Amino acid sequence: RTVAQLEVEARQRVLKYYDAQFADQPDADEVLARYANVIANTYDPHTDYLAPQRKEEFDYQLTGRMDGIGALLHERDGLIYIEDIVPGSAAYRQGELKKGDAILRVAQGAAEPVSIEGWHANKAVPLIKGKKGTEVRLTVKKADGSTKIISIVRDVVVNEATYAQSAVITDPSGLKIGYLRLPVFYADFTGAGGRSSAEDVKKELAKLTAEGVQGVVFDLRENGGGSLRDAVDMAGLFIPSGPVVQVHDSHGTTSVLNDRDPRVQYAGPLVVLVNKHSASASEIVAAAIQDYRRGLIIGTPTTYGKGTVQRIIDLDETLPATLNSVKPLGSLKFTMQKFYRITGSSTQFKGVAADIVLPDVASDLDEGEQQADYALKWDEIKSASYRPWDAQPNYTQLEAHSKARVAANPSFRQLAAIVQSLRKRQVETVVPLQLDKFRARRHQLQTEAEKYEALQATA
Repeated sequence: RTVAQLEVEARQRVLKYYDAQFADQPDADEVLARYANVIANTYDPHTDYLAPQRKEEFDYQLTGRMDGIGALLHERDGLIYIEDIVPGSAAYRQGELKKGDAILRVAQGAAEPVSIEGWHANKAVPLIKGKKGTEVRLTVKKADGSTKIISIVRDVVVNEATYAQSAVITDPSGLKIGYLRLPVFYADFTGAGGRSSAEDVKKELAKLTAEGVQGVVFDLRENGGGSLRDAVDMAGLFIPSGPVVQVHDSHGTTSVLNDRDPRVQYAGPLVVLVNKHSASASEIVAAAIQDYRRGLIIGTPTTYGKGTVQRIIDLDETLPATLNSVKPLGSLKFTMQKFYRITGSSTQFKGVAADIVLPDVASDLDEGEQQADYALKWDEIKSASYRPWDAQPNYTQLEAHSKARVAANPSFRQLAAIVQSLRKRQVETVVPLQLDKFRARRHQLQTEAEKYEALQATA
């Protein structure tokens, strides 16, 4: 293609982009939410106004449960398409709604349908979701061009990927290692019969113990936190009774949160994997394991560094019945305490430092509490009284062996090269605009990205 042809195509793409941007004008509720969050975020980065829909999404992330039909949506060229169907959901069981279907109209039960053509997905979602047991009728356009009305009775949507999972990995020498992954510290915040992450981890550890594993790797990478109580109970699965974390409020009151169960669910060798996105409750567990010298913390040099505790208030409950017409108002999530390690040191701002550092692309990204506006600073309080684990690992020897393995491992060497290239890109201030040089640079970046994806696939 000629330069003139490329210019025409580029202009068409830019025009299409701006047409979509102008079509996506925020409504009054979105403007209010943005305005409220500008004010809320000046107190600290974790004080937020949660509009009703955002609160539902927040609850779903922390519980893995919500009412709806179980369809993931995306928008393209003015239509809303089914991106995927959640296995086991109402839409999955009904069977007629398929990936790739375009939703044209939505009706609540026997009511008149509402056209959602030209809508954005975030505005259509409230119409499609709804309380368990209610009916929604979707007029959809199929891949063959035909239209069909599909009736679905909403039910609880369960995201199994939210929950703790484990597996047994056997190496060539026959050593059996238990791998336990926890994506989020979920809990039954609403009292609707949801699951507890601490209880689920306890069950997974029992399974691994029954399999006769000789060590456990507890993966908290990408885990941004969740339930404080579950974090305390979960740390208690690996230690006898004692303090796990301290919380301190603005009035100067300090409370020590203790493991309530003197039993140790798992007493064998333990590794906790963390990265730059391990935050909050993940840092509580990692810090407790480290302070008790109970196991090794392995991963990026530090975790995220969120050492604050939030509470959520339903704003509807603060209004008298005479103002029901303005509901729903959403919720306010505000910071009420900071938490501290049992040593007295805060994880706020600094995070938890790994005992053994492994190469990771995230190590060099400008992410974490330190980059957040209005973040509370690090400080410390008095240490709690605790007794470290009796059988402690030889940290110096383990770190030396790890460095030797990393240096000899081809995958780690390749990852180290990618990290070095990323560091170079971060300080670049000049980008070539000549077409051939620009394409060469883009090709190099794409090649590096593909190498990293290949490494992740084999990890």
